[in-house]
Amino acid sequence: MSKGFLLVIDGIDGSGKTTQIELLKQYLASQGQALQVEVINFPRYEDNLYGKLIKRYLEGEFGEVNPYLIAPVFAGDRFLAKPLIESWLNEGKVVIANRYVSSSKAHLGANMDEVKKEEFMEWIDQLEYQTNGMPKPDFTILLKVDPKVGQKNALADHQVDMHEQSIEHEQKASKIYFEMSQAEENWEVLDCMENGKMKSKEDIHKEIVKIISAKFTT
Repeated sequence: MSKGFLLVIDGIDGSGKTTQIELLKQYLASQGQALQVEVINFPRYEDNLYGKLIKRYLEGEFGEVNPYLIAPVFAGDRFLAKPLIESWLNEGKVVIANRYVSSSKAHLGANMDEVKKEEFMEWIDQLEYQTNGMPKPDFTILLKVDPKVGQKNALADHQVDMHEQSIEHEQKASKIYFEMSQAEENWEVLDCMENGKMKSKEDIHKEIVKIISAKFTT
């Protein structure tokens, strides 16, 4: 590829983002040496002061925080990664982001009053893409799962944070994610559920490959 491509894989907690990104990275890397792939995960909890602050926030140390005050912290973590992301893109690489600006809009927007939510999300776009000049995604894949299933997956995988502990939060975030997928350009929704259960990671991977094959394979 002569021009880089920023692919975002997003979804609520427990939707299998990390697993699917690793499978996708392996698949894309197998398509030939000309296709170079880099992965970046957000938040970067241990990489910088913003990430460490995010970890403390999600662990509940600060209690409820106004989304307008915590959003710049998430944005700061991404901003510090901007030179790296841009260098990869300039080298023509496929950059896969595990969460991105869309994650702040969904999870912090879930803490907003419904009337004020749209204004807040527009403010995040202005902060991230105009003030901070973050690269805009070329494509976003939303892994859609039942919030109760996602929460169960998260509980089985690690010590959950305050967002993951609240099924109400996950339900609100899931709704916002889906609304974004309908309102914004270059989104694809992958339904990871079948007959009330989550599809196998292999089946989900196959569907992701179908979605992106025309964009990356030569």
